Amino acid sequence: MILLNFSHPLTLAQRTKVEELTGQPIECIIDAPAQFDPARPYAEQTSALIEITGLSAGDLQTLPILVNLPSYNVIAGLMIAELHGRMGYFPTILRLRPVAGSTPPQFEVAEMVNLQSVRDMARTRR
Repeated sequence: MILLNFSHPLTLAQRTKVEELTGQPIECIIDAPAQFDPARPYAEQTSALIEITGLSAGDLQTLPILVNLPSYNVIAGLMIAELHGRMGYFPTILRLRPVAGSTPPQFEVAEMVNLQSVRDMARTRR
């Protein structure tokens, strides 16, 4: 699987947990931290950030991809919209949570969230 990381670098423990939860090896991590210029439109910067990954339209539509979204909510929302447009479906995302009582702050993998499944379930409640 390819892990698109738009946030902080992932630790060995986090990567190991991802592989345990997904049952798949991480073949490649593409780090593209979201550092946006607040004076420029975010939609343009989101599109450019996806381009930086080097993944083609075919790659995005066919390869197993897990996404670690940026933590800033506006950029994360734009990222989901951009990825959906390019992939044809909502991606599965990684959710991290703080480790209680850790100093300095540490984060562990909490779950994988299949956004397409969430969307499909929500459709039944229309």
